[in-house]
Amino acid sequence: MTEHFVRFDKALVPVETGAPDREKIRSGRPSNKTWNIEDDGQGLYAGIWESSAGEWDIDYDEWEFFHILEGVSVLTEDGGEPIKLVAGDSFVIRPGFKGRWKVVEPTKKHYVIKI
Repeated sequence: MTEHFVRFDKALVPVETGAPDREKIRSGRPSNKTWNIEDDGQGLYAGIWESSAGEWDIDYDEWEFFHILEGVSVLTEDGGEPIKLVAGDSFVIRPGFKGRWKVVEPTKKHYVIKI
């Protein structure tokens, strides 16, 4: 691997396991895994995230680009219409987004986050 080129390979970094905060969960028992492949030390992160089924409240302070690799999720902004996310879809979530993330079928995504 070169200093200026990073492969998105889960085998190269340790997995971080977790779940949404209990008070934010609306349904199910969602759990997630994150492979944070890039951390520039200045608030830029990139990697792979996956989650089991469930629904929880989200509140974004950061900017995020993501691309759905597998599964089905529904993202609903407070006061907005539900958006179905399926493999092949790409989106940007801007700071200030508040709403719900519902994983209908286990979902995996690539992400790039800027804090």
